Parts: sequence; structure tokens; C-alpha cells
Amino acid sequence: MAVEITDLNFDELVMNSTQPVVVDFWAEWCGPCRLIGPVIEELSKEYEGRAIVGKVDVDANSEVSAKFNVRSIPTVLFIQNGVVVDKSVGAVPKATLAEKLNALLS
Repeated sequence: MAVEITDLNFDELVMNSTQPVVVDFWAEWCGPCRLIGPVIEELSKEYEGRAIVGKVDVDANSEVSAKFNVRSIPTVLFIQNGVVVDKSVGAVPKATLAEKLNALLS
């Protein structure tokens, strides 16, 4: 299951992680977010132990959303060693997200 990431635990779970991190910025009212939600859950299961896959509710966590200048959702950030190394904006196929994550793992 995707990890719930908040303003309070972001540094601990994401910035200090030794594994690559996929962060899905989403909101409950966002149609495209609901489309990729199941994809994010699948990725969290498939990459368990190799990467952290989490979700940030932008309505409840405005601080971290502002920090990364998230203006459109869904926005998926790929973070390695505390640095954003790739991102995806909008509803994209699972293969696109998996390809970006695999690039971090190779």
C-alpha cells in the first residue's frame, strides 16, 4: 500500500530515504488523480523493498506541495537522495511511471 506522506513526515520518509521515492501529489476531488491512484497502489506493491511509493494529499499538506511548486495534479515526483530527478504531470500510463522508476533503480 502506498505510504501516506504529510507535511510532518515528508523529510523523514522522503528526503532522508536511502531508496528512490515516488511521490504522488493528489486530491480526492481530482478526476485524473483517481485514474492513477490504482496505478500508484500497484507500483507500491511491485516495488516494495526497492523503492518507497507514497501519496501527498495537496488539500491537507499545503506546505510540502508549495515547497515543490506543485501547481497541477496529479504530479508525480521521483526523488533520489533528497533530489527531484524526474517528474510526471497528469494522468499517464503505468508503463511511463514504471520506466521512470526503473531508471532510478538501475
